[in-house]
Amino acid sequence: MTTTGHPRHRLDDLLTHAVRFSIVAALDGVDRAEFALVRDSVEISDSVLSKQVARLEEAGYVEVEKGRVGRRPRTWLRLTTAGRSTLAQHVGALQVIAGGPAQSPRTSSAGA
Repeated sequence: MTTTGHPRHRLDDLLTHAVRFSIVAALDGVDRAEFALVRDSVEISDSVLSKQVARLEEAGYVEVEKGRVGRRPRTWLRLTTAGRSTLAQHVGALQVIAGGPAQSPRTSSAGA
């Protein structure tokens, strides 16, 4: 990453979409989350979440795990290392653009 040029060049095109950004941010603080929990926390429909997760999975930012709890099928979502790194870079660029200190999403609330 270069230190010259406008910080908007460090924004990730996939994460400039508000729903995809919200999904990745929701997954950042957890090991994995159930599909329904992410759907409800981001306030979107199953079909919207499914479509956006497919885009994030294609990019290597999210992993999808399918399984069962008892007899019920379940889907879990996990942010990959690449996804965490990309989110941190994206948030850092946004903070620089907004005139604040560049921090990772996890440390931005520390000490608040």
